[in-house]
Amino acid sequence: MMALLDPKERSGRGRTMQAEVFGEPVPEPQSLFEESWRDFVFAEVWTRPVMPRRARYLVSLASAVLTGADNDLIDGYVRGALKSGALSLTELREAALHLGPYTGWARGARLDKAVTRAVQALGIKGGETAPIRAEPWNPEVRDAQGREEFAKVMTFGSGPPATPYLEAIHNFVFGEMWSRRALNEPSRRWLTLVGVCDAGIEIPIKSHVHAAMASGNCTPEEMQEFVLAFALFHGWPKASLVQSAVFAMIEKVKAGLPWQD
Repeated sequence: MMALLDPKERSGRGRTMQAEVFGEPVPEPQSLFEESWRDFVFAEVWTRPVMPRRARYLVSLASAVLTGADNDLIDGYVRGALKSGALSLTELREAALHLGPYTGWARGARLDKAVTRAVQALGIKGGETAPIRAEPWNPEVRDAQGREEFAKVMTFGSGPPATPYLEAIHNFVFGEMWSRRALNEPSRRWLTLVGVCDAGIEIPIKSHVHAAMASGNCTPEEMQEFVLAFALFHGWPKASLVQSAVFAMIEKVKAGLPWQD
């Protein structure tokens, strides 16, 4: 006989997890929507073991920013990440920078301001970050470093930059941002995946999903969990496109094939 699930146990588990994620006790739900937030999002999704807690914070933070969530929600994730030790202040500053090119600088600013609010509220000290550039540089060297970083991150080479947009991919996105090590490569993957999947464009979704697994930064199981985490903020219809890409790219990576035939 199939075991029955106790709704009181689920609510209690959700209440505990929600308070843990946000770093403080949470009020009882006042609506059906808030009840589903506790009993599904936190009791069932956040307690799933495959995706690391750090990754869930990064996906939730980026998604909350992209979908126009109110500041209270973004602040709650930032506070919880800091208080739990899932992310450091330096890493959160790097995350805000990373959102700039992948989601737009105005959105990156929302996360950066939320981090500042959390620092002030929690009285946190430190969190120093290295400047983008501290010394004079040779533009050709920066471009070459960007190409090298691109090939490592994307697992394939890039062509010559023919436009200002393509040039900036080499010299800033990869030559300066991805090459910063204060936030590790797997963490940057999750932020990037939220950005490209939210855009809903097939080529960047497939190429980044493939690269995340081909590089060893994310496992196929983690990528499947990402689709569920993404759906919570962006909706099941948009996540269905991501799910299809994940299925296809898992098979490509298993077969040792590039993302594009």
